Amino acid sequence: MMASADFDPWCPRFAADPYPGYARLRATSRAHWFAPSRQWLIPHYADVRALLRDRRLGRTYLHRFTHEEFGRTPPPAAHEPFHVLNGNGLLDLEAPDHTRIRRLVSKAFTPRTVEELAPAVARLARELVDGLLADGGGDLIGALAEPLPVAVIAEMLGIPPADRGLLRPWSADICGMYELNPGEETARRAVRASLDFSAYLGELIAHRRSHPGDDLISTLITAHDEGDRLTEQELISTCVLLLNAGHEATVNTIGNGWWALFRHPDQLAALRAEPALLPQAVEELMRYDTPLQLFERWVLDDIEIDGTLIPRGSEVALLFGSANHDPARFRHPDRLDLTRTDNPHLSFGAGIHYCLGAPLARVELIAAFGELLRRAPRLRLVSEPERKPGFVLRGLKGLLVACA
Repeated sequence: MMASADFDPWCPRFAADPYPGYARLRATSRAHWFAPSRQWLIPHYADVRALLRDRRLGRTYLHRFTHEEFGRTPPPAAHEPFHVLNGNGLLDLEAPDHTRIRRLVSKAFTPRTVEELAPAVARLARELVDGLLADGGGDLIGALAEPLPVAVIAEMLGIPPADRGLLRPWSADICGMYELNPGEETARRAVRASLDFSAYLGELIAHRRSHPGDDLISTLITAHDEGDRLTEQELISTCVLLLNAGHEATVNTIGNGWWALFRHPDQLAALRAEPALLPQAVEELMRYDTPLQLFERWVLDDIEIDGTLIPRGSEVALLFGSANHDPARFRHPDRLDLTRTDNPHLSFGAGIHYCLGAPLARVELIAAFGELLRRAPRLRLVSEPERKPGFVLRGLKGLLVACA
Protein backbone atom coordinates (compact mmCIF):
# COMPACT_ATOMS: atom_id res chain seq x y z
CA MET A 1 0.00 0.00 0.00
CA MET A 2 1.34 3.44 -0.93
CA ALA A 3 1.14 6.22 1.65
CA SER A 4 0.05 9.52 0.10
CA ALA A 5 -1.77 12.43 1.75
CA ASP A 6 -2.28 10.28 4.82
CA PHE A 7 1.38 10.83 5.77
CA ASP A 8 3.09 14.13 4.97
CA PRO A 9 5.63 14.89 7.70
CA TRP A 10 6.87 18.06 6.00
CA CYS A 11 3.39 19.63 5.85
CA PRO A 12 2.87 21.98 8.84
CA ARG A 13 -0.82 21.10 9.01
CA PHE A 14 -0.10 17.37 9.15
CA ALA A 15 2.75 17.82 11.65
CA ALA A 16 0.46 19.90 13.88
CA ASP A 17 -1.96 16.96 14.20
CA PRO A 18 -0.78 13.71 12.57
CA TYR A 19 -3.24 11.49 14.44
CA PRO A 20 -6.16 11.59 11.94
CA GLY A 21 -3.68 10.68 9.19
CA TYR A 22 -2.41 7.79 11.28
CA ALA A 23 -5.99 6.54 11.68
CA ARG A 24 -6.38 6.44 7.89
CA LEU A 25 -3.08 4.54 7.56
CA ARG A 26 -4.20 1.96 10.12
CA ALA A 27 -7.56 1.58 8.36
CA THR A 28 -6.06 0.72 4.99
CA SER A 29 -2.97 -1.44 5.58
CA ARG A 30 -0.41 -2.72 8.08
CA ALA A 31 2.53 -1.63 5.91
CA HIS A 32 2.76 1.40 3.62
CA TRP A 33 5.55 2.23 1.19
CA PHE A 34 6.56 5.89 1.55
CA ALA A 35 8.63 6.81 -1.50
CA PRO A 36 9.94 10.24 -0.32
CA SER A 37 11.99 8.66 2.49
CA ARG A 38 12.23 5.16 0.92
CA GLN A 39 10.75 3.55 4.01
CA TRP A 40 7.96 1.20 4.97
CA LEU A 41 5.60 2.86 7.46
CA ILE A 42 4.27 0.56 10.17
CA PRO A 43 1.25 2.12 11.93
CA HIS A 44 -0.31 -0.63 14.10
CA TYR A 45 0.54 -1.15 17.77
CA ALA A 46 0.90 -4.95 17.59
CA ASP A 47 3.27 -4.76 14.60
CA VAL A 48 5.36 -1.92 16.05
CA ARG A 49 5.72 -3.72 19.36
CA ALA A 50 6.64 -7.01 17.70
CA LEU A 51 9.18 -5.47 15.31
CA LEU A 52 10.93 -3.62 18.14
CA ARG A 53 11.76 -7.09 19.51
CA ASP A 54 12.40 -8.82 16.17
CA ARG A 55 16.08 -9.69 15.71
CA ARG A 56 15.62 -9.73 11.93
CA LEU A 57 15.72 -5.94 12.21
CA GLY A 58 18.46 -3.71 13.55
CA ARG A 59 19.39 -0.11 14.17
CA THR A 60 22.48 -0.74 12.06
CA TYR A 61 23.43 -3.28 9.44
CA LEU A 62 27.18 -2.72 9.52
CA HIS A 63 27.72 -5.54 12.03
CA ARG A 64 26.64 -7.95 9.27
CA PHE A 65 27.02 -6.21 5.90
CA THR A 66 28.99 -3.53 4.13
CA HIS A 67 27.03 -0.65 2.64
CA GLU A 68 27.44 -2.21 -0.80
CA GLU A 69 26.33 -5.68 0.31
CA PHE A 70 23.23 -4.14 1.84
CA GLY A 71 22.43 -2.20 -1.30
CA ARG A 72 23.01 1.19 0.33
CA THR A 73 25.19 4.13 -0.62
CA PRO A 74 27.77 5.03 2.03
CA PRO A 75 27.20 8.45 3.62
CA PRO A 76 29.33 11.30 2.26
CA ALA A 77 32.85 11.45 3.69
CA ALA A 78 32.15 14.96 4.94
CA HIS A 79 29.47 13.57 7.27
CA GLU A 80 31.85 11.08 8.90
CA PRO A 81 32.25 12.90 12.26
CA PHE A 82 28.50 12.66 12.88
CA HIS A 83 28.30 9.01 11.86
CA VAL A 84 31.33 8.01 13.94
CA LEU A 85 29.83 9.73 16.98
CA ASN A 86 26.32 8.39 16.38
CA GLY A 87 27.41 4.92 15.29
CA ASN A 88 29.32 4.18 18.49
CA GLY A 89 26.44 4.97 20.84
CA LEU A 90 23.98 2.48 22.30
CA LEU A 91 21.08 3.67 20.18
CA ASP A 92 22.68 2.68 16.87
CA LEU A 93 24.50 -0.51 17.83
CA GLU A 94 23.46 -4.15 17.75
CA ALA A 95 24.80 -7.24 19.52
CA PRO A 96 27.46 -8.06 20.50
CA ASP A 97 28.65 -4.43 20.88
CA HIS A 98 25.27 -3.18 22.10
CA THR A 99 25.09 -5.96 24.70
CA ARG A 100 28.60 -5.21 25.98
CA ILE A 101 28.18 -1.43 26.19
CA ARG A 102 24.69 -1.52 27.69
CA ARG A 103 25.92 -3.94 30.35
CA LEU A 104 28.77 -1.59 31.23
CA VAL A 105 26.63 1.57 31.20
CA SER A 106 23.86 -0.10 33.19
CA LYS A 107 26.31 -0.66 36.05
CA ALA A 108 26.55 3.11 36.40
CA PHE A 109 22.87 3.78 35.72
CA THR A 110 21.09 1.72 38.32
CA PRO A 111 17.68 2.20 39.98
CA ARG A 112 19.58 3.13 43.13
CA THR A 113 21.31 5.97 41.24
CA VAL A 114 17.95 7.29 40.09
CA GLU A 115 16.51 6.98 43.59
CA GLU A 116 19.43 8.95 45.01
CA LEU A 117 18.91 11.65 42.36
CA ALA A 118 15.22 12.17 43.15
CA PRO A 119 15.73 14.76 45.94
CA ALA A 120 18.09 16.81 43.75
CA VAL A 121 15.61 16.68 40.86
CA ALA A 122 12.82 17.85 43.15
CA ARG A 123 14.99 20.69 44.50
CA LEU A 124 15.91 21.86 41.00
CA ALA A 125 12.28 21.74 39.85
CA ARG A 126 11.31 23.81 42.89
CA GLU A 127 13.99 26.43 42.15
CA LEU A 128 12.98 26.71 38.50
CA VAL A 129 9.31 27.09 39.42
CA ASP A 130 10.36 29.75 41.96
CA GLY A 131 11.77 31.74 39.06
CA LEU A 132 8.66 31.30 36.94
CA LEU A 133 6.43 32.41 39.82
CA ALA A 134 8.62 35.40 40.61
CA ASP A 135 8.26 36.56 37.01
CA GLY A 136 4.50 35.99 37.02
CA GLY A 137 4.90 33.49 34.19
CA GLY A 138 6.90 33.27 30.98
CA ASP A 139 8.00 30.59 28.54
CA LEU A 140 7.45 27.24 30.24
CA ILE A 141 9.86 25.53 27.82
CA GLY A 142 12.76 27.89 28.47
CA ALA A 143 12.05 28.37 32.16
CA LEU A 144 11.45 24.74 33.20
CA ALA A 145 11.16 22.08 30.51
CA GLU A 146 14.67 22.59 29.08
CA PRO A 147 16.82 23.54 32.07
CA LEU A 148 15.55 20.77 34.36
CA PRO A 149 16.60 17.63 32.42
CA VAL A 150 19.71 19.29 30.98
CA ALA A 151 20.92 20.20 34.47
CA VAL A 152 20.13 16.73 35.83
CA ILE A 153 22.03 14.77 33.16
CA ALA A 154 24.88 17.31 33.16
CA GLU A 155 25.15 16.95 36.94
CA MET A 156 25.17 13.16 36.58
CA LEU A 157 27.92 13.28 33.96
CA GLY A 158 29.95 15.79 35.95
CA ILE A 159 29.88 18.61 33.39
CA PRO A 160 30.80 21.90 35.12
CA PRO A 161 27.88 24.35 35.47
CA ALA A 162 29.73 27.03 33.48
CA ASP A 163 29.84 24.71 30.42
CA ARG A 164 26.22 23.55 30.42
CA GLY A 165 25.01 26.28 28.10
CA LEU A 166 26.96 24.54 25.32
CA LEU A 167 25.04 21.29 25.60
CA ARG A 168 21.55 22.15 24.36
CA PRO A 169 22.69 23.80 21.07
CA TRP A 170 25.03 20.89 20.33
CA SER A 171 22.23 18.43 21.05
CA ALA A 172 19.72 20.30 18.87
CA ASP A 173 22.12 20.35 15.91
CA ILE A 174 22.95 16.65 16.25
CA CYS A 175 19.31 15.63 16.65
CA GLY A 176 18.45 17.43 13.41
CA MET A 177 19.90 14.38 11.64
CA TYR A 178 17.18 12.17 13.11
CA GLU A 179 14.50 13.89 11.05
CA LEU A 180 13.37 12.37 7.74
CA ASN A 181 15.59 13.29 4.77
CA PRO A 182 17.76 15.89 6.55
CA GLY A 183 19.27 18.43 4.17
CA GLU A 184 22.90 19.35 3.66
CA GLU A 185 22.72 22.39 5.93
CA THR A 186 21.34 20.20 8.73
CA ALA A 187 24.17 17.74 8.13
CA ARG A 188 26.75 20.53 8.20
CA ARG A 189 25.50 21.76 11.58
CA ALA A 190 25.43 18.20 12.94
CA VAL A 191 29.01 17.57 11.82
CA ARG A 192 30.23 20.78 13.46
CA ALA A 193 28.36 19.97 16.68
CA SER A 194 29.72 16.40 16.63
CA LEU A 195 33.30 17.68 16.32
CA ASP A 196 32.88 20.33 19.02
CA PHE A 197 31.01 18.07 21.44
CA SER A 198 33.54 15.24 20.95
CA ALA A 199 36.50 17.56 21.47
CA TYR A 200 34.95 18.99 24.63
CA LEU A 201 34.20 15.56 26.07
CA GLY A 202 37.64 14.25 25.10
CA GLU A 203 39.25 16.96 27.22
CA LEU A 204 36.84 16.41 30.10
CA ILE A 205 37.43 12.63 30.03
CA ALA A 206 41.19 13.15 30.02
CA HIS A 207 40.86 15.39 33.09
CA ARG A 208 38.64 12.83 34.85
CA ARG A 209 41.16 10.06 34.19
CA SER A 210 43.74 11.90 36.29
CA HIS A 211 41.23 13.59 38.62
CA PRO A 212 38.30 11.18 39.07
CA GLY A 213 35.17 12.47 40.76
CA ASP A 214 31.83 11.23 42.00
CA ASP A 215 30.18 11.46 38.58
CA LEU A 216 29.02 9.24 35.75
CA ILE A 217 31.96 10.00 33.44
CA SER A 218 34.41 8.90 36.15
CA THR A 219 32.33 5.78 36.74
CA LEU A 220 32.17 4.94 33.03
CA ILE A 221 35.94 5.35 32.72
CA THR A 222 36.44 2.62 35.31
CA ALA A 223 33.44 0.46 34.39
CA HIS A 224 34.48 -3.02 33.35
CA ASP A 225 33.06 -6.50 33.14
CA GLU A 226 35.11 -9.64 32.53
CA GLY A 227 37.88 -7.54 31.02
CA ASP A 228 35.57 -5.47 28.81
CA ARG A 229 35.87 -1.69 28.90
CA LEU A 230 34.52 1.18 26.86
CA THR A 231 36.84 2.45 24.17
CA GLU A 232 37.52 6.19 24.08
CA GLN A 233 35.09 6.67 21.18
CA GLU A 234 32.42 4.53 22.86
CA LEU A 235 32.83 6.59 26.01
CA ILE A 236 32.40 9.87 24.13
CA SER A 237 29.45 8.54 22.11
CA THR A 238 27.79 7.18 25.24
CA CYS A 239 28.07 10.52 27.03
CA VAL A 240 26.58 12.35 24.03
CA LEU A 241 23.73 9.86 23.80
CA LEU A 242 23.00 10.10 27.53
CA LEU A 243 22.87 13.88 27.25
CA ASN A 244 20.76 14.00 24.08
CA ALA A 245 18.36 11.18 24.92
CA GLY A 246 18.43 12.22 28.56
CA HIS A 247 16.65 15.48 27.92
CA GLU A 248 15.02 15.68 24.46
CA ALA A 249 12.04 13.46 25.28
CA THR A 250 11.58 15.05 28.71
CA VAL A 251 11.56 18.58 27.27
CA ASN A 252 8.98 17.63 24.67
CA THR A 253 6.79 15.69 27.08
CA ILE A 254 6.59 18.64 29.47
CA GLY A 255 5.70 21.05 26.65
CA ASN A 256 3.32 18.71 24.81
CA GLY A 257 1.80 17.62 28.10
CA TRP A 258 0.95 21.09 29.38
CA TRP A 259 -0.40 22.08 25.97
CA ALA A 260 -2.68 19.01 26.10
CA LEU A 261 -3.80 19.85 29.65
CA PHE A 262 -4.66 23.43 28.68
CA ARG A 263 -6.80 22.08 25.82
CA HIS A 264 -8.56 19.68 28.21
CA PRO A 265 -9.44 21.81 31.23
CA ASP A 266 -11.61 19.06 32.75
CA GLN A 267 -8.58 16.76 32.90
CA LEU A 268 -6.37 19.51 34.32
CA ALA A 269 -8.99 20.24 36.99
CA ALA A 270 -9.22 16.55 37.88
CA LEU A 271 -5.44 16.31 38.24
CA ARG A 272 -5.32 19.40 40.44
CA ALA A 273 -8.07 17.93 42.59
CA GLU A 274 -6.36 14.55 42.91
CA PRO A 275 -2.55 14.85 42.85
CA ALA A 276 -2.19 11.10 43.42
CA LEU A 277 -3.13 10.69 39.75
CA LEU A 278 0.16 12.25 38.67
CA PRO A 279 2.24 9.09 37.91
CA GLN A 280 -0.42 7.61 35.62
CA ALA A 281 -1.18 11.07 34.22
CA VAL A 282 2.45 11.35 33.10
CA GLU A 283 2.15 8.00 31.29
CA GLU A 284 -1.04 9.17 29.58
CA LEU A 285 0.51 12.46 28.48
CA MET A 286 3.43 10.55 26.92
CA ARG A 287 0.97 8.32 25.08
CA TYR A 288 -1.42 11.06 24.02
CA ASP A 289 1.14 13.28 22.24
CA THR A 290 4.19 11.11 21.75
CA PRO A 291 7.53 12.98 21.99
CA LEU A 292 9.28 10.56 19.56
CA GLN A 293 6.92 9.94 16.64
CA LEU A 294 8.84 7.24 14.84
CA PHE A 295 11.79 4.90 15.25
CA GLU A 296 13.70 3.56 12.27
CA ARG A 297 15.02 0.01 11.85
CA TRP A 298 16.86 -1.76 9.04
CA VAL A 299 15.54 -5.07 7.70
CA LEU A 300 18.46 -7.51 8.03
CA ASP A 301 16.49 -10.54 6.83
CA ASP A 302 13.25 -10.65 4.81
CA ILE A 303 10.08 -10.12 6.82
CA GLU A 304 6.42 -10.33 5.85
CA ILE A 305 3.60 -8.18 7.21
CA ASP A 306 0.05 -9.13 6.29
CA GLY A 307 1.18 -10.70 3.03
CA THR A 308 3.52 -7.84 2.09
CA LEU A 309 7.14 -8.90 1.68
CA ILE A 310 9.60 -6.36 3.05
CA PRO A 311 12.99 -7.52 1.77
CA ARG A 312 16.41 -7.35 3.33
CA GLY A 313 17.96 -3.94 2.74
CA SER A 314 14.70 -2.09 3.38
CA GLU A 315 14.12 0.41 6.16
CA VAL A 316 10.99 0.51 8.29
CA ALA A 317 9.65 3.52 10.18
CA LEU A 318 7.84 2.28 13.27
CA LEU A 319 5.18 4.92 13.93
CA PHE A 320 5.14 5.27 17.71
CA GLY A 321 2.59 8.07 17.57
CA SER A 322 0.20 5.92 15.56
CA ALA A 323 0.78 2.82 17.69
CA ASN A 324 -0.04 4.83 20.82
CA HIS A 325 -3.40 5.79 19.26
CA ASP A 326 -4.34 2.34 17.97
CA PRO A 327 -7.92 1.49 19.04
CA ALA A 328 -7.01 -2.20 18.83
CA ARG A 329 -4.91 -1.66 21.97
CA PHE A 330 -6.20 1.51 23.66
CA ARG A 331 -9.83 2.21 24.51
CA HIS A 332 -10.90 5.59 23.11
CA PRO A 333 -7.29 6.33 22.09
CA ASP A 334 -7.94 9.90 20.91
CA ARG A 335 -9.32 10.84 24.31
CA LEU A 336 -6.98 12.27 26.94
CA ASP A 337 -7.83 10.21 30.02
CA LEU A 338 -5.55 10.81 33.00
CA THR A 339 -7.23 7.96 34.88
CA ARG A 340 -6.18 5.44 32.20
CA THR A 341 -4.52 2.46 33.93
CA ASP A 342 -4.13 -0.04 31.06
CA ASN A 343 -1.52 2.02 29.25
CA PRO A 344 1.42 0.05 27.77
CA HIS A 345 2.48 2.92 25.49
CA LEU A 346 5.60 2.60 23.37
CA SER A 347 7.04 6.07 23.98
CA PHE A 348 10.15 4.55 25.60
CA GLY A 349 10.45 1.86 22.93
CA ALA A 350 10.72 -1.87 23.62
CA GLY A 351 13.22 -4.69 23.25
CA ILE A 352 16.97 -4.24 23.59
CA HIS A 353 16.74 -0.53 22.74
CA TYR A 354 14.20 0.24 25.46
CA CYS A 355 15.17 3.61 26.92
CA LEU A 356 17.83 3.12 29.60
CA GLY A 357 16.90 6.46 31.16
CA ALA A 358 13.13 5.82 31.42
CA PRO A 359 13.14 5.69 35.26
CA LEU A 360 14.99 9.01 35.45
CA ALA A 361 12.67 10.61 32.87
CA ARG A 362 9.68 9.61 34.99
CA VAL A 363 11.24 11.16 38.11
CA GLU A 364 11.88 14.40 36.20
CA LEU A 365 8.40 14.53 34.71
CA ILE A 366 6.66 13.89 38.02
CA ALA A 367 8.79 16.59 39.67
CA ALA A 368 8.16 19.15 36.91
CA PHE A 369 4.41 18.61 36.63
CA GLY A 370 3.94 18.14 40.36
CA GLU A 371 5.71 21.34 41.35
CA LEU A 372 3.65 23.44 38.94
CA LEU A 373 0.37 21.78 39.91
CA ARG A 374 1.02 22.45 43.59
CA ARG A 375 2.39 25.95 43.42
CA ALA A 376 0.73 27.48 40.37
CA PRO A 377 -2.92 26.43 40.72
CA ARG A 378 -4.06 29.22 38.39
CA LEU A 379 -1.46 28.57 35.70
CA ARG A 380 -2.99 29.46 32.34
CA LEU A 381 -2.04 29.67 28.69
CA VAL A 382 -1.26 33.12 27.28
CA SER A 383 -1.14 32.29 23.57
CA GLU A 384 -1.32 29.26 21.31
CA PRO A 385 2.17 27.77 20.95
CA GLU A 386 4.14 27.20 17.77
CA ARG A 387 5.53 23.76 17.13
CA LYS A 388 9.17 23.13 16.31
CA PRO A 389 9.65 22.43 12.61
CA GLY A 390 10.77 18.82 13.05
CA PHE A 391 8.37 15.89 12.92
CA VAL A 392 10.25 12.92 14.37
CA LEU A 393 11.10 14.74 17.61
CA ARG A 394 7.73 16.30 18.40
CA GLY A 395 7.80 19.39 20.56
CA LEU A 396 7.03 23.08 20.97
CA LYS A 397 9.23 26.11 20.35
CA GLY A 398 7.78 27.73 23.44
CA LEU A 399 4.73 27.76 25.72
CA LEU A 400 3.83 31.15 27.15
CA VAL A 401 1.98 30.95 30.47
CA ALA A 402 0.80 33.25 33.24
CA CYS A 403 0.76 32.17 36.89
CA ALA A 404 -2.25 34.23 38.00
